[in-house]
Amino acid sequence: MTAEPSHDTRIRCPWAVDANSSTLYRDYHDFEWGTPLHGRDALFERVCLEAFQAGLSWITVLRKREAFRTGFAGFDVDAVAGFGPADVERLMADPGIVRNRAKIDACIGNARAVLALTDTDLDSLLWSFAPAPRPRRPRTVEEVPAITDESTAMARELKRRGFRFVGPTTAYALMQAVGMVDDHLAECWVLRR
Repeated sequence: MTAEPSHDTRIRCPWAVDANSSTLYRDYHDFEWGTPLHGRDALFERVCLEAFQAGLSWITVLRKREAFRTGFAGFDVDAVAGFGPADVERLMADPGIVRNRAKIDACIGNARAVLALTDTDLDSLLWSFAPAPRPRRPRTVEEVPAITDESTAMARELKRRGFRFVGPTTAYALMQAVGMVDDHLAECWVLRR
């Protein structure tokens, strides 16, 4: 698949103009996906949301994002690391989020893993796996990998440090989302960032 025109005539990556997508999805593509993101809590949010996305479509998680932010204290690492059993039950009862106990527990555990970092911080750790920029953007969706050597190494290191729900595919999706890689298609209107 190649980039496609949308209703506003801009050429976008095909997933952003799918018939089932929404302006929320399009705006995420246009202004957020692939934009370099830094900061402990902002990156922690993305780690959590990518974990919740596993097995689901991204639009499902994106539509629930504000409820996730409310339920997980704005993804403040210190606050989430302090969550206990009552918070887990509160989240399991919240229809606004994906109610998966293993993923909720992983998010809380991942906050604790962030706080346990002593030799680095989350921002530096994640960005240390950013590959060198590609000489050109992919021309088709088929050229976009699902896993790379870097995402495999990131997943391995995160797991070594106690993180959960961070396999190589999830790590690569994180790399795309936070701008470590630019997987906008060559014809997409979004400029290299």
